[in-house]
Amino acid sequence: MSTYNIVLSTNESTVVTEYEPQTKRSDAYQSEAALEAAFIKMLGEQGYEYVTIHNSDALIANLRRQLELLNSYQFTDKEWDSFFKSKIANTNEGIVEKTRKIQEDYVQNLTREDGTTMNISLIDKKNIHNNRLQVINQYEKNGGTHDTRYDVTILVNGLPLVHVELKRRGVAIKEAFNQINRYQRDSFWAGCGLYEYVQIFVISNGTFTKYYSNTTRASHIKENDGTGRKNSKKTSNSFEFTSYWADGNNKVIADLVDFTKTFFAKHTILNILTKYCVFTSEELLLVMRPYQIVATERILNRIEVSTNYKKTGTIEAGGYIWHTTGSGKTLTSFKTAQLATGLPYIDKVLFVVDRKDLDYQTIKEYDRFEKGAANGNKSTAVLQRQLEDSNSRIIVTTIQKLDVFITKNKTHPIYNKHVVLVFDECHRSQFGQMHTNIIKHFKNYHIFGFTGTPIFAINAGTGGNPELRTTEQAFGAKLHTYTIVDAINDGNVLPFRIDYINTIKQKDSGKDKQVNAIDTEEALASQERIFEVVKYILEHFDQKTMRNSYYSLKGQRVNGFNSMFAVSSIPVCKKYYLELKKQIAEQHRELTIATIFSFAPNEADTADGILEDESFDTDGLDQSSRDFLEMAISDYNKTFKTNFDTSSKGFQDYYKDLSDKVKKREVDLLIVVNMFLTGFDATTLNTLWVDKNLKMHGLIQAFSRTNRILNSVKTFGNIVCFRDLEEATNDAIALFGDKDANGIVLLKSYEDYYYGCVDDKGREQKGYEERIAELLQKYPLGQPIVGEQNKKDFIVLFGNILRLRNILSAFDRFAGNEILSPIDFQDYTGTYHDVYDEIKPKPGSKDSIMDDVVFEMELVKQVEVNIDYILMLVAKYHDGNCEDKEILVAIDKAIKSSLQLRSKKELIENFIATINTSTDVNADWQRFVREQRETDIQNLITEEKLKPEETRKFVENAFRDGVLKTTGTDVDRLMPPVSRFGGGGSRDKKKQTVIEKLKVFFEKYFGLLNPAEIITESKVVNYQYTTPQSSLGMVAEEPAPYGKIES
Repeated sequence: MSTYNIVLSTNESTVVTEYEPQTKRSDAYQSEAALEAAFIKMLGEQGYEYVTIHNSDALIANLRRQLELLNSYQFTDKEWDSFFKSKIANTNEGIVEKTRKIQEDYVQNLTREDGTTMNISLIDKKNIHNNRLQVINQYEKNGGTHDTRYDVTILVNGLPLVHVELKRRGVAIKEAFNQINRYQRDSFWAGCGLYEYVQIFVISNGTFTKYYSNTTRASHIKENDGTGRKNSKKTSNSFEFTSYWADGNNKVIADLVDFTKTFFAKHTILNILTKYCVFTSEELLLVMRPYQIVATERILNRIEVSTNYKKTGTIEAGGYIWHTTGSGKTLTSFKTAQLATGLPYIDKVLFVVDRKDLDYQTIKEYDRFEKGAANGNKSTAVLQRQLEDSNSRIIVTTIQKLDVFITKNKTHPIYNKHVVLVFDECHRSQFGQMHTNIIKHFKNYHIFGFTGTPIFAINAGTGGNPELRTTEQAFGAKLHTYTIVDAINDGNVLPFRIDYINTIKQKDSGKDKQVNAIDTEEALASQERIFEVVKYILEHFDQKTMRNSYYSLKGQRVNGFNSMFAVSSIPVCKKYYLELKKQIAEQHRELTIATIFSFAPNEADTADGILEDESFDTDGLDQSSRDFLEMAISDYNKTFKTNFDTSSKGFQDYYKDLSDKVKKREVDLLIVVNMFLTGFDATTLNTLWVDKNLKMHGLIQAFSRTNRILNSVKTFGNIVCFRDLEEATNDAIALFGDKDANGIVLLKSYEDYYYGCVDDKGREQKGYEERIAELLQKYPLGQPIVGEQNKKDFIVLFGNILRLRNILSAFDRFAGNEILSPIDFQDYTGTYHDVYDEIKPKPGSKDSIMDDVVFEMELVKQVEVNIDYILMLVAKYHDGNCEDKEILVAIDKAIKSSLQLRSKKELIENFIATINTSTDVNADWQRFVREQRETDIQNLITEEKLKPEETRKFVENAFRDGVLKTTGTDVDRLMPPVSRFGGGGSRDKKKQTVIEKLKVFFEKYFGLLNPAEIITESKVVNYQYTTPQSSLGMVAEEPAPYGKIES
């Protein structure tokens, strides 16, 4: 392998500590071409080589040259042909396999012509500056769905690893994001498939620049739940998961010029690609964010400096990282531990977590990063074996297990080894004694802690060792900070919206929401108050959890989110559980509730607000509480057909299963005392009901269960307090954010959103009322919208209204004040879709007419109309002897307002034409759809001469999985045989025609019939499956991601 002669080596930071952005900016109009030229010129000045490559032949020839240079070896033509086809551009490999090749299997085996073998590196991860960086632009990709021309691509040793999509200044950055999504859908798989090696995407409009990983999309994620549904993670498909680059002080570097100087500095981009990407066992690629990289490098630097200055075994050899809850501390801390093992003088790295977290919350997470490092075994024998095994460099263990090991082994060789200890969530209250044990026995250590809520002097307790009360006393200096304010500003977590509800009726206060602090627990736990709280929760449950909003979760269509209820004690928990069950039954509601608790000290008013960890030991419970828990688990067993109990193993299994069900949104409301309020992550959770005294650390931890990012429907975490926690909330936010944090961490008031306000930058923000008035005045219903600019303005205005409605719907007061009637809102939504269809990019075109318009499609999907609703209208039309033509107009409007139902419009209209007085609407609809589906599939097979059995099986699998797979060899199996002398072009063209027709067929029939049906010629067979009348039609929406088309 070629290397440079190193004259001087420095440990440069990947993220610049402080960046001063350019002061002078051009205010002249800058076209896309000018922006691109300026960007390429800057890269050239930074040492990138510009090469002219516009097609795949040139790309492949350049790749060969670059790999020959990197590996100091000249391929023969025969060797290159074999190596390229089998190792680099294997037709059976897609994005997942190619991502793995860059991240893990970057050394490939070459069989030479003389029969010997040698290693060929695709990238040099040890000496990163041996890798050559090139830049190309306007590369043309043919052979996909549409011919495509890409903007700028960075080649690393000839492989396209970073792709940049530019839009002119003033165009919404989301449009560049949408452009890349279209590329991945239309052409990334085409030709030689080298663009599937892209690891990082960068999008910019000059003013704003963001990056994100090629987190392998839902279409490539393994089926791991055995149901045939695709287990779809949040991926790069979702604009919410794009990131800004920043400096070491978390100051965003947004302008393309500044971004290029920092992110595209050679050592930075190469470090990110070689060190700071994580390819998980779930086959997702994660690119670490700037604050995570800074924290990691500061710890590694502290290890190196303190070792050189012989400070190991002292507080100066360690430190702590304050990264807010939800910002990815586990990834950062584990990556730090992993990189520390690469330091030649370090013998062992111990990654220490709480037992509860290891056993249930994240054992899979740690295993994703390093196979076998974590184990849930309670025995210290396994830990001892790992400590004594020289090959076991990184060990994931628990605080409890390490404590037992030290207690049992007063002397051990490990105590004299050079050891790094990394504590995840170092705020844990039991740490004090543990810390004393470590420094007493270990002699040559570095100790680091990660926390979202540090203990400062102001919120430190009064008990325990006075020298170990604060995080700094225990771990050393603070090495990096990323607060909740930073995270919300960056869009990495959501802000909170808090309601304070008064449940004690005051004679003179009516329904005032001003909560009065109640001193006695007795009054708070009275049955009358419990009744009122439960009544409020059930009355507002659908509103707070947004049950009228729809989105796709792991390939399935779901409505709204779920919630958690934090209560003050086990006796109160019992009362709430029984009252909720009672009122749910009386109202005939279909809500699944569950509870979990175990023995823990009674709620203590600790200064730091730390929530005492509940153990997994149910033996500490009094008989009454244990009997009640047994009953609650029995209810759960009946609901989910499980078999858990309160025995030690049964309870731990219950905890694990319950946590999984909450994450999948299968539990609507979970009642807890302390469990699940720290460290538990469920992106579907959006509401926390609180009847418990919380403050400081415990308050932020509990509230943060609701503010994980999921999609554009979930825009904040809902907190509903039945106690007066306003002062405690403000104090906690001031401590863990900053003095000005309230306006960022908490959402604005109802009045601000409804009537408008002036934001913190002094800009006037129009409210909902004013925007609706503008809509009605400028775009009255029934009047066509004429002209390009008017259409663009309408889309922007209605998009703003959709976003405001999404937030306002969580406020109780919004009901009845929507201004637009439901039917008028549906009409405007239909118009929104019409304009969308008109101006969205046409196949093959790079830009839409108005490429700076962002459509709020995910928000529109919340108010989707489904087939059940249409059938209800059809039944109404039938019951009126098919005479009420207004119903037909309503049906037409409803179809127009739904993106998904548009593909079924012809089918619905043809069915309505068959209706007469003897029609049984639901049964005849099912029969009609089956017959039409059979006719269409038969016509498709005949017209395209497809293999009948394979085609039916392919379509059957698509309906079952909710995904039409158009990548890989699946479609090839349906194709008729072609002459091998006919050339590949005609076959590719034929295949593309078939794919397009299959897409139309899939969109037309998906969601209309039971997906378990087997499609056989001339008949439909349904095996042991009965469809209840209420679920005849699955809810329909935009084709992706519900009913995805994979490409």
